[in-house]
Amino acid sequence: MAKLMNNPTSPQKTRLVADLVRGVDVEKALGILQYSPRESAPKMRKLLLSAIANWQAKNDGVRMEDAQLYVKQIMVDEGRTLKRMRTAPQGRGYRIRKRSNHITMILGSRTEENVSVSAENEETK
Repeated sequence: MAKLMNNPTSPQKTRLVADLVRGVDVEKALGILQYSPRESAPKMRKLLLSAIANWQAKNDGVRMEDAQLYVKQIMVDEGRTLKRMRTAPQGRGYRIRKRSNHITMILGSRTEENVSVSAENEETK
C-alpha cells in the first residue's frame, strides 16, 4: 500500500489515469504510466514504485515475479481546494478553484489469492 497526499491535480483528471491501471499487472502498469501523456502519470508511476518497494519490504525473500503482483485497488479522493481570485471585467473578480487529490494504491498478489480461494473451496466441500 502507498499513499500520495495533496497531489496538485484535479481528481477528475487523475481518475482517468487510475482507470488505466486498475486491475493490471505491475509490469504492464509501469509501462502504461511511463508512456501516458497525462499530467498525473509520472506521479502515479512513482507511487506505484513506492508501493512495490513497500511490498518487497513486507515480504522479504519472496520474488516479485513469483507473486504476480497487480494493482488490486486504486482510489482517488478529493483533497483540499485552494480558492483564488482572478480579475474580471467591470471591477469584479472570478473565483478560481485549484483542486488537489489524495491517491491510495493497494497491490495484491495473484498467487496468494489463488491459494486462499482454493482453500475456501475445499472447506465448503
